[in-house]
Amino acid sequence: MDFLPIFLNIKERNCLVVGGGEVAARKTVLLLKAGAQVSVVSPNLNDELSNLLQRGSIAYHADTFNSMHLRDVVLVFAATNERSVNQYVSETANRLGIPVNIADDPALCSFIMPSILDRSPILVAISSGGTSPVLARLLRARLEALIPEAYGRLAHYAAKFREHVKRRFSSPKKRRLFWEKILQGPFAEMIFSGKDQEAQAYLLSSLEHETSELPCGEVYLVGAGPGNPDLLTFCAMRLMQQADVVVYDRLVSPAILDMVRRDATRIYAGKERDKHVLPQESINHLLVRLAREGKRVLRLKGGDPFIFGRGGEEIETLSQHHIPFQVVPGITAASGVASYAGIPLTHRDYAQSCIFVTGHLKNNTINLDWQALARPQQTIVIYMGLLGLPVLCEQLIAHGLPASTPAAIIQQGTTHKQRVVIGSLETLPALASAANLVPPTLIIVGEVVKLHQKLAWFEPICDSDGE
Repeated sequence: MDFLPIFLNIKERNCLVVGGGEVAARKTVLLLKAGAQVSVVSPNLNDELSNLLQRGSIAYHADTFNSMHLRDVVLVFAATNERSVNQYVSETANRLGIPVNIADDPALCSFIMPSILDRSPILVAISSGGTSPVLARLLRARLEALIPEAYGRLAHYAAKFREHVKRRFSSPKKRRLFWEKILQGPFAEMIFSGKDQEAQAYLLSSLEHETSELPCGEVYLVGAGPGNPDLLTFCAMRLMQQADVVVYDRLVSPAILDMVRRDATRIYAGKERDKHVLPQESINHLLVRLAREGKRVLRLKGGDPFIFGRGGEEIETLSQHHIPFQVVPGITAASGVASYAGIPLTHRDYAQSCIFVTGHLKNNTINLDWQALARPQQTIVIYMGLLGLPVLCEQLIAHGLPASTPAAIIQQGTTHKQRVVIGSLETLPALASAANLVPPTLIIVGEVVKLHQKLAWFEPICDSDGE
């Protein structure tokens, strides 16, 4: 993060605005809404600030700024038309350790102002780090529709009954479970529809009848997709925010893991070739143990949990131990990566079928049904085949596919590090080696690969090192 997002309590605290125009007036009104004692320094005031002065809402110094104006001040805004004045305010405030914001000049700011969605006491602050205030405002506009005004009333009721709930449940975990159930159920819907009295009665009744025993936990088997957070499902996002514990694999991208609830316990169960942090059997029983402790467990897997993800084995163990579970499909690498590479897996002119296989080497061989794979008008998608790529290509040629058959290998597809290498069964191993590709990769073999040049649409953003 370029900036630390914080919320300051400035009620009854002295804040200073330097400037007397429209922008200064906006900053003044914002400070007043937050309960600050506001002083304005400027040779002149516009009509809005003059009206605030007449109403006794602000103090006014008809002067040019000097360091004495910062005495006992905890926050400063400067919005004058003179950059030299703004710079002087910035330098002086920074020297005194006072947070300062200079309008439209991020280089002079020690803090920046976000775009604010106000559902008091709920506040949502959105910032682009000063790079694009317009974009931040557009995002706020989208959230305006998603977060109605009634969320403020919902928060007021939560505050009103907070002590009741604390007395009813001594454990913080039990309190959190109760509030999550209440705030996502009928109580919230009653508040949203204006039935406040019914909502209050419902909450009191729920408090009276809610058991203090921890419920049996549950396991959410969630597919995280091929790496791009934008490809997560709504259901996956919801469960990622509810989980107490997340057990995640190596192929779950950091960007997706960052979207899990902040206070959830994270357990890495990564699997690399011949390096398993936790054996599969241990993972299965870990999920059972955590659920029996009353935890909501997010089992987060790259791609789709039922396509080469061993999800079936895990829920089989859960079922044997009578642990409740949900399964949330994810976009598997085959469809996600192929789409972002501009390679359709089927096309009536090139391929009428598609087959998925894994390319793990064992004793320098790969045990696959080569006759079934080496068929015309069929697309072959090979997971985890980078190390065995030479063997894969050699065997497909040996079992009847022409050496000129188009083939592609894609590294970290759907992400900003995506790289696509195109060749044929004969040339792809050498091309992949020259490109220094690293896992995860996906290999696609078949005539549909020819369409990449015409249909490629995704242009990943390269890192500074050229990746």
